[in-house]
Amino acid sequence: MTTAASEHKNINLDNPDYFINRELSLLEFNRRVLAQATDKNTPLLERLFFLCIASSNMDEFFEIRVAGLKQQVAYGSTQRGPDNLSASEQLDRIAEVAHELQSSQYKILNDDLLPALASEDIHFLHHTRWNQTQATWIKGYFNRELMPVLSPVGLDPAHPFPTVLNKSLNFIISLEGKDAFGRNSGIAVVQAPRALPRLVRLPASCASHEYDFVFLSSIIHKHAGDLFPGMTVTGCYEFRVTRNSDLFVSEEEAEDLMRALEGELPSRRFAEAVRLEVTNRCSQEMVDFLMHKFNLRPSDIYPVDGPVNLYRMMAIPSMVNRPELQFPPFTPALQNRLLRSDNIFETIKKGDILLHHPFQSFTPVVDFVRQAASDPDVLAIKQTLYRTGDDSSLVEALIAAAQAGKEVTVVIELRARFDEEENIELATELQNAGVHVSYGVVGHKTHAKMILVIRREGRQLKRYVHLGTGNYHTKTARLYTDMGLLSSDTAITDDVQKVFQQLTALGKAGKLKKVLQAPFTLHKTMLELIQIETDFASKGEQARIIAKMNSLVEPEIIKALYRASQAGVKIDLIVRGVCCLRPGIKGVSDNINVRSIIGRFLEHSRVFYFHNGGDYQLYCSSADWMDRNFFRRIETCFPIEEKRLKKKVYKECLQNYLSDNKQAWLLQSDGSYKKATKGNAKARSAQQYLLKAYTD
Repeated sequence: MTTAASEHKNINLDNPDYFINRELSLLEFNRRVLAQATDKNTPLLERLFFLCIASSNMDEFFEIRVAGLKQQVAYGSTQRGPDNLSASEQLDRIAEVAHELQSSQYKILNDDLLPALASEDIHFLHHTRWNQTQATWIKGYFNRELMPVLSPVGLDPAHPFPTVLNKSLNFIISLEGKDAFGRNSGIAVVQAPRALPRLVRLPASCASHEYDFVFLSSIIHKHAGDLFPGMTVTGCYEFRVTRNSDLFVSEEEAEDLMRALEGELPSRRFAEAVRLEVTNRCSQEMVDFLMHKFNLRPSDIYPVDGPVNLYRMMAIPSMVNRPELQFPPFTPALQNRLLRSDNIFETIKKGDILLHHPFQSFTPVVDFVRQAASDPDVLAIKQTLYRTGDDSSLVEALIAAAQAGKEVTVVIELRARFDEEENIELATELQNAGVHVSYGVVGHKTHAKMILVIRREGRQLKRYVHLGTGNYHTKTARLYTDMGLLSSDTAITDDVQKVFQQLTALGKAGKLKKVLQAPFTLHKTMLELIQIETDFASKGEQARIIAKMNSLVEPEIIKALYRASQAGVKIDLIVRGVCCLRPGIKGVSDNINVRSIIGRFLEHSRVFYFHNGGDYQLYCSSADWMDRNFFRRIETCFPIEEKRLKKKVYKECLQNYLSDNKQAWLLQSDGSYKKATKGNAKARSAQQYLLKAYTD
């Protein structure tokens, strides 16, 4: 054994210093999203969009991640992750970073975006800037549209502090004087119904610019006195509370999972508070009052310098007809093979079809199910659904197939976070149409993306499949990067049928020929493939791993990558979001580089490459390298075997992204990210390259 090898063997890879905390890594991802709002190369309304997405991401972070940590503290949990941070230690570090990020959000809004929007004749008028004509129109709007639906609550023994909905807009108001009944508690709360628009555009008759907007909060603030006749408003402060939104349903104890979830959903709106956002103008007395009411700590209070919910500004692009301030529209490409044929099954039989969304159209996937629904030779259709969106054409096709007498089976994952209600409605709609609906396997989310079509061709039954890395959601198929495979390969179609049998029936998992599956073979095989590269490198032979995913968390995979790096394997990781692996540690991860791409489209595809002595193996997967994906979900990972398709995936999804020097961020060993620099090289955006390649 060489000296270097001996030194590596003595390094303890369980050292907490070698792991980045998951929650802090997630906050760093949001920092990268927020940075897009300051990028002058991005169209102005798209920069506003990124600001809104960063705000929404922070909401979910508190609703799920922070809420979970607070529960651990409340229950006295001593659980620690690979980084060895306790729940309370994580909360302290999160509070520090989250306050900084929130402050940055509003600084970007006030110092950068609002002035830039104003220069484009898009204005947001504070109530102190209304002229008389505008004030008169807004007064009328308040009396006509707002006053009838607002229900101010003056706090006294008969009117306790109201239950505040999760993430709703509210106002706490200080008062002087007595009402008609002689009451004077000094404090009232006004809740703004969610049905009310948060932004009101002034009509041309009173607008000073092409686009003049007024926030609902400004209107209520200005006219709060009208809600309390005979009394004097001495302070009006907007606030918003974020609550624990994770659902707890014991699948083992529930007799009917859908009914159990239906019963749990309402509690999401009124669960424990985890964060309080309040205008920075609010008096300390009122802040303390709210903090006490919501049972929060000072570190849970987030003062804001602007509207308490920036996500509501997401409506602006649709209210402003300024296409030059947005990304130019594009039409996803359609392969010539598909254009030349009106029978998708015959086309698939001639060779696998690989689709790269959103650069290539999602329509072939919809056509696959539509043609199956109307084809008299098709006997059965089976599909998994995780997120579908409203008015799904795929769902319509499945219903049509069932009504046409075909055997249609759909495995719906009810517990798709924040889509539970929509999925319950979807399950009911499908069942009413005669579709066989299953909810998968107790204790495991069904996250695999699969469609199986069984067709009679002569005396044989022929199977066709679609496997994908992303959801069957026609809208996100234009916003997320994903890979999809249409195939009639016998081994793959047999594998997919076996997985469906596992999901809908009872029995042991059959051995699959080509498809890797979580929770059975995926984790084990990934470790084996990493080890093969490690063995090649140990012999002095070329070894290479490239992996693209959304998140890298699972510690055994990380340690395997560390061992591969120590052996000399060259490893490039393209990880959009959370990455707990720490690159650049001497003697541990010297040979590992990690980059994140943040751009117009949300990077969502998972692609894994292993050099394998020159006969490289390449997989696409529905799974990230996370504990939950490996062990608590049903996932599929499928090989790309046709030479032309392997070359296509390698070039477009891996090589292309590794050469990005415009939208790439490089992970540093301290857990921070630095924007990639191009030096003397030509500026290159992976996403722009693909857009140009497919739409020119």
